[in-house]
Amino acid sequence: MLADLVLVDPSLTLSMPQAITASTGLDALTQVIEPYVSSFANPLTDGFCREGIWRIGRSIKKAYDDGLDIRAREDMALGSLLGGMALANAKLGAVHGFAGVIGGRFDAPHGFVCAALLPSVIDHNIRALTERDPEHIAIKRYQEISIWLTGDDHADISACVHWLKDLYQHMNIQGLATFGITTKDFDDIIRKSSGSSSMKGNPITLTHEEMINILTESM
Repeated sequence: MLADLVLVDPSLTLSMPQAITASTGLDALTQVIEPYVSSFANPLTDGFCREGIWRIGRSIKKAYDDGLDIRAREDMALGSLLGGMALANAKLGAVHGFAGVIGGRFDAPHGFVCAALLPSVIDHNIRALTERDPEHIAIKRYQEISIWLTGDDHADISACVHWLKDLYQHMNIQGLATFGITTKDFDDIIRKSSGSSSMKGNPITLTHEEMINILTESM
């Protein structure tokens, strides 16, 4: 199904509670980061992602701290819209590959599941790319993401991971264990997520051990 018309009105989000602002906002952020490094990225989706990462990065904390900040809400609404257009054309990655399976098995808000997974997925993708495909364009793109999120032109490639962790501490974001997930569930989650459409968009194929490590670190 495709919509004939989409009305994006940030004023409708002004009354959203902090928890929902955090959950939906972090999902929106994930949905502009993953298509940007996706193996299906293209010049059209790149533009959507760049604008979305920049807008969400500068406004997600503002929207969380002050729900009536209409400028921050505008950035979040537009960033979310851009992410939707990007993922529809460039797919996502390992975060959503895992999150789809986890959401189907556990009573866990989608945005918080994505948030729990995102730092570790980025970290392991960077390591795997550096070791196995050091010329991959996604390495440069993670560097760009770090620069845009931190506002530091000299940011290290992994600075985005530290930025996320600082944001999570501010928002009191919890790990996967909060939703009743245990290490006994890992093999089933990996088996069911490995062939997903989102996982196919990940910039590099992750090993079983890397997936185990991601889930472990996201607990």
